[in-house]
Amino acid sequence: MVQTPEKLLSLEEFLALPETEPASEYIDGRIIQKPMPQGKHSIIQRELSFALTLAFRPASIAQAFPELRCTFGDRSVVPDVAVFRSEHIPRDLDGQVSNSFNLPPDWTIEILSPRQSQTRVTRNVIHCLDHGCEMGWIIDPAESLVFTYGSGKSVSVFEDLTASLPTPEFAAAVNLTPGEVFGWLQV
Repeated sequence: MVQTPEKLLSLEEFLALPETEPASEYIDGRIIQKPMPQGKHSIIQRELSFALTLAFRPASIAQAFPELRCTFGDRSVVPDVAVFRSEHIPRDLDGQVSNSFNLPPDWTIEILSPRQSQTRVTRNVIHCLDHGCEMGWIIDPAESLVFTYGSGKSVSVFEDLTASLPTPEFAAAVNLTPGEVFGWLQV
């Protein structure tokens, strides 16, 4: 049997396609659909976005965007939560937030879903860091762990539920522990 090689798409071809639900990402010429978020993922994503918004709002430091398409470095990814410093948020001519974000987030946060490849998610975090992102988190609800990645790509694993999770410098107002993050699952 002869296999036909898979046709790779250009980034422009991918961006011209209709959006999918759940979101699809463009990585190395291929379309990869993210898994449908389930309960634990959805609760953590909602509560984390809310907690970040509350921390950032008083000084207008940054904004947390859930499921925002970020296109840069020949990839188009959709982090579960993308955090942008206020001065990095793209704006339309009228000053409103743009629909297109053609730059990496300042802080990328992913929440693992069942059957989701941690390797693929880690590669997306590393891609963000390679293009100027200051920090990445991968939250693993199944293991009650948080992996943090600094700009130098050093990784730390947080399983002590009382430990303070590191944040980028601009996000000093955010003070979370793994216990708080996984405590949101007790609703």
